Amino acid sequence: MKLVDQALKAYLEANIIPQYKTLDLAHQPNHVYMVIEKSLDIAKTYEVDLDMVYTIACFHDLGLLIDRKTHHIEGGKLLENDTFIKKYFSQKNIKVMKEAIEDHRASNQVPPRSIYGKIISEADRMIDPEMIIKRSFLYQMHLAINHHFDHLYPMVRDHIVEKYGDHGYLKLWLNYELHTKILNDFRRIIKDEPQFKKLCKHYYEQLSTEESDTNNGYH
Repeated sequence: MKLVDQALKAYLEANIIPQYKTLDLAHQPNHVYMVIEKSLDIAKTYEVDLDMVYTIACFHDLGLLIDRKTHHIEGGKLLENDTFIKKYFSQKNIKVMKEAIEDHRASNQVPPRSIYGKIISEADRMIDPEMIIKRSFLYQMHLAINHHFDHLYPMVRDHIVEKYGDHGYLKLWLNYELHTKILNDFRRIIKDEPQFKKLCKHYYEQLSTEESDTNNGYH
């Protein structure tokens, strides 16, 4: 399998990914690298250009710098107007990548227009209960002054049920077996309120410990 071009990768890692450091704790560079890893893993099954897959993953949430509600649209514009990207890729491929970013949002109820859109959509889902719960708490912490569990938990639960529950808006566009199994197992936990709250408490306490260690200089 062809590797990602090193010049392209160096540009993205030096100029694009670091911009995520200014976003909320749920959308830091570590999130981008996880989406990149998942995108490349999914891409193994398809005849696709890995340079495009990697680039889409790097830009997919960058529009959050401009506006949360339209970040998928803004992210496509940022990619389209990037000087390096315009020199590296053809206009045809830039259009495909822009559309993939536009189509990746989890609330999108129609299929992405290309396999690239489906790959980034699937990769960005991050169907990992620990990651989902922790990122949900981190996002609520970013919004709220009160970071106590009892204050944050109802909002975290509402969001997760709305997105990942049996009737949630999240759609999986590819037959990625790992995600399907994990999502079905997670939905069973969500429906068991005591078990779900216990799991949330566990990950919330982990976050608190991690934050305390960081503040005390432990990494």
